[in-house]
Amino acid sequence: MTKQYAFHFNSNMCTGCKACQIACKDKWDLPVGVTWRRVAEYSTGNWTTNPDGSHTQNVSAYYVSIACNHCQNPLCVEVCPTTAMHKREDGIVEIDTSACIGCRYCEWACPYGAPQFNAALGVMTKCTFCSDALDAGGSPSCVAACPSRALDFGELEELKAKYGDVQELAPLPSADLTSPSLIISPHRDAAPVGAGAVANPEEV
Repeated sequence: MTKQYAFHFNSNMCTGCKACQIACKDKWDLPVGVTWRRVAEYSTGNWTTNPDGSHTQNVSAYYVSIACNHCQNPLCVEVCPTTAMHKREDGIVEIDTSACIGCRYCEWACPYGAPQFNAALGVMTKCTFCSDALDAGGSPSCVAACPSRALDFGELEELKAKYGDVQELAPLPSADLTSPSLIISPHRDAAPVGAGAVANPEEV
């Protein structure tokens, strides 16, 4: 593998507008129920009643934009029985829909919920990193659409040098599972994994 493309996400910059999600859905004409990039709202903290009847709180919330992380150790590729799920030389994980049998093993294996079943086509689908645009010298649609520049992309090692090496943020799972090609600038109120809850589960 000559390179590993990766995403960078800055949670301090994300306003939860979902422009990234809409741009992806629009470009790929995704049907209802199939959303390759999702934006989760994560809320933490609580209110406390003091002995004098006053209240104090440490409530906070932030957004997490997530798509396929084109992992260095993709479980989806490992479990695919037909090799339809495979990794390109540039690190992008793709699906050969002509070989996909729609067994959904990749969907069950992925801790990020990236592969999604398209019932109309009978096959699995997922974020392609907009490889068509990259091959033409362009950018992924989600990155190009973000009005606050919370998203960036590039080669993994270059992103690490620029932004650091944090790769997990609640509500995402441990990076140890798949070594995601994702670098995160955590929100200033970032919560420990398990300390809060997704406030918009029906949207993600």
